[in-house]
Amino acid sequence: MFTGLIRSFGTLESRTPRPGGMRLRIAAPAELLERAPSGASICVNGACLTAVTRNTKTFDSELSEETLRRTTFGHLAIGALLHLEPSLRVGEPLDGHLLAGHVDGVGRLVERPEGEGLWRFGMPAELAPMVAPKGSIALDGISLTVVDCGRDWFTVALIPETIRRTRLAGTRPGEAFNLEVDPIGRYVARALAMRAGDAELQRFAQAGWPGG
Repeated sequence: MFTGLIRSFGTLESRTPRPGGMRLRIAAPAELLERAPSGASICVNGACLTAVTRNTKTFDSELSEETLRRTTFGHLAIGALLHLEPSLRVGEPLDGHLLAGHVDGVGRLVERPEGEGLWRFGMPAELAPMVAPKGSIALDGISLTVVDCGRDWFTVALIPETIRRTRLAGTRPGEAFNLEVDPIGRYVARALAMRAGDAELQRFAQAGWPGG
């Protein structure tokens, strides 16, 4: 489990195809690597990855085709800045919201203000039932609060401190982000689907959201 508070940055050093997926090598700060021995979980841009191997400067993770299909990892440029968070330990403060590191889909930045204001993101329409105003959403692993939302979009209010501590300062409209909805939303949507007559919710109850 994770909190959605970005503890450090990493960079993508290499991306190597392998049978059934891809292997990533990620450069990371020493303090994070100390908490992530081989086999440990690390949240990378919102996705829970396993450190397969590790040294004092980098760690490797193997991604399945499913992970590549649901995330931005297959398209990131070498040298891309990455959000990193070690797994939550019992007794540590929960300052954001609980994240599983299971990416639900990819969204894109639609509009950002010049100064302070609302940032607007597009999202897959199948995630709409699990996104609500004042609810939580993770954007590349950042814990954020939804201000408003529609069928295929949502807005968040970003304070300067959040922008400064993440890679959001350099982002532009059209850039893709990994999205994880509030885990509670998954269960509420499924409970409603099991007893609702809505055809879309019934499809979710039987097979999950398409691509999510």
